[in-house]
Amino acid sequence: MSQSIIPRAAVRGRASGVMFLAFFGTLWAGIGIKGLNGWGYLWLLILSLLIGVVLLIGGIVLIIKSKRLSNEMGEGDSNRWKRKNMWFGINFGLEGVLIGVASAICRSTNHLDLFVPIIALIVGVHFYPLAHLFQVKIYYFSGSLLCLLSAITLFTLPVRVTWENNQIMVWWITVGFGSALILWGTCVTVWQVGNKLLNSAGNRVKEAEESFRF
Repeated sequence: MSQSIIPRAAVRGRASGVMFLAFFGTLWAGIGIKGLNGWGYLWLLILSLLIGVVLLIGGIVLIIKSKRLSNEMGEGDSNRWKRKNMWFGINFGLEGVLIGVASAICRSTNHLDLFVPIIALIVGVHFYPLAHLFQVKIYYFSGSLLCLLSAITLFTLPVRVTWENNQIMVWWITVGFGSALILWGTCVTVWQVGNKLLNSAGNRVKEAEESFRF
């Protein structure tokens, strides 16, 4: 029986993306919940965790299903995936450094309110090289939405408002929940792409089996 030409690494790359997006989307939702200062805390927390867990399971299932795919790659393909993983690590590390620098600057200048929108901007920009690196076009869209969300929040919305003697962090709520929805939506799209790769691999295996019989 012939193996699928779709390498296991291709599907697992999508699965890893799903899990990263599920985790960080849930973290962003937590920022939005924190900005509400106790309003609807429990129900929103449960809902956010539920969404995150469901999406995380989706990524794990992709990894499990990918075990039936071939793990054999040509030397060129193997080197290419190693370079992709290396540049992913560099991109992720640079994102962490920029967030750390932004945090230090915001603290030293006593402008911590700017930190959350700036994080969204950094995360948005970091999607562009990932889109090119892994050839996932939705990352361009997601990165643009995050940058746009950050800009709109910074230039059009108040930092906080007072409602019934309760101070609500408008920037945290807008950027937190907005970023969560963007990342979760991207997560679902990447998951669908991973499933299409699996289905395509399955179809090719069936075609090979039928060809072998005749």
